[in-house]
Amino acid sequence: MPDLPLSPATRLVAGGRPAHQPGASLNAPVELTSTYVAGAPVNYARVDNPTWRAFEEVLGELEEGSALAYASGMAAISAALSLAPVGAVVVAPHHAYNGTGALLAELAEQGAVQVRRVDIADTDEVLAALDGAALLWTESPTNPMLEIADLPTLFAAARERDVVSVCDNTFSTPLLQRPLELGADVVVHSVTKFLSGHSDVLLGAAITADEGLRERLHTHRTLRGAIPGPMETWLALRGLRTLHLRLERSCANAAVLAERLREHPAVQRVRYPGTGAIVAIEPVGGRDAAERVEQAVRVWTPATSLGGVESLLERRRRHPAEPPTVPEQLVRLSVGVEDVEDLWRDLDRALSD
Repeated sequence: MPDLPLSPATRLVAGGRPAHQPGASLNAPVELTSTYVAGAPVNYARVDNPTWRAFEEVLGELEEGSALAYASGMAAISAALSLAPVGAVVVAPHHAYNGTGALLAELAEQGAVQVRRVDIADTDEVLAALDGAALLWTESPTNPMLEIADLPTLFAAARERDVVSVCDNTFSTPLLQRPLELGADVVVHSVTKFLSGHSDVLLGAAITADEGLRERLHTHRTLRGAIPGPMETWLALRGLRTLHLRLERSCANAAVLAERLREHPAVQRVRYPGTGAIVAIEPVGGRDAAERVEQAVRVWTPATSLGGVESLLERRRRHPAEPPTVPEQLVRLSVGVEDVEDLWRDLDRALSD
């Protein structure tokens, strides 16, 4: 990386590359090995890999911390939750990624943690719940309700109470929000989503500026085998290079669609925080209407993921893990980079059928 002040867009393109030497490769190679010759700090590939380091360099620079790649977003989430001592209290949102909620429920059932669920947008409620807690889990915007938390206030309060604070930054990416700068201790991502951006990789990441926490996260990854494949990491790095371009287009499309959907007679509510590429709508007619929209679209794809170049939508309550407070008719839209007029015509027709 050049020793110059660089914008995030330039860091995405320039970071994690080999030194500029005549005849050298422009791109970091895929390091396919399980074993290293003895005599160096790393002697086995479960501990480290040069391809991981290239990806981690770029993401760490963006989030202003030190990054670790994991086999999946859930692997990164599991590592971050392991920072809570056995039996400790974890404060978590009512609405969050349902994999996080399912893991917390399983840990609570096993007696590994006690979970206090809160409305993350109600700052006073969260502050009250932090007393006696060990870890605060946040999402903002939340998945799929798109609620917004006062993250600087929550992170400051957590630090005052010696509570480790974690933020799942998958929806925002470090281009829209950098939780470590806001006071968080750890950031996690499902790299599968916006960061890699092409719906072809399973990968996760955790980032922290605290060396002690990083060592614990690294140990968790190594001892539990939650390591990514070099090829998957290389693909994620290749996708990361265009994050700024993809996100700019997706966010612009989402803003146009959210404005038009608010005026659509077949939509009773639009959830959109004013930025980002995720929009949630509640069609008039409840669950049946939402399912008809899923079946009627042709440009949009009914699918459970998000953050790729293609536009996806789904009725979230079709997943048993979603809490009952998520409306039956809520349809989450992950807006891609297609022509916005094509996206609108398809969605308008599906809503009007």
